[in-house]
Amino acid sequence: MSHTIKEKTKLLARVRRIKGQVEAIERALEAELGCADVLMLVASVRGAVNGLTVELMEDHIRNHVVDPAYEPDPGRAKGAAELIGVVRTYLK
Repeated sequence: MSHTIKEKTKLLARVRRIKGQVEAIERALEAELGCADVLMLVASVRGAVNGLTVELMEDHIRNHVVDPAYEPDPGRAKGAAELIGVVRTYLK
């Protein structure tokens, strides 16, 4: 079973929150709110999408490449843990 299927409910909840945030941007633009307010809404969407991306990428690494917690080779385990850390940092 794919990790996206196992986490389907949680992932869909995140996507629905992002959808709500995007709709808030649309409402703000329709209401002609100031650019600073709209930019703050856009930044929150970007953060939410990055968070979803990190979760999907981390799960992909753990499920399809190597899970550092179960890898017997310490070098590969360290490399996978470092990669997960870099992904988290890069998309923060």
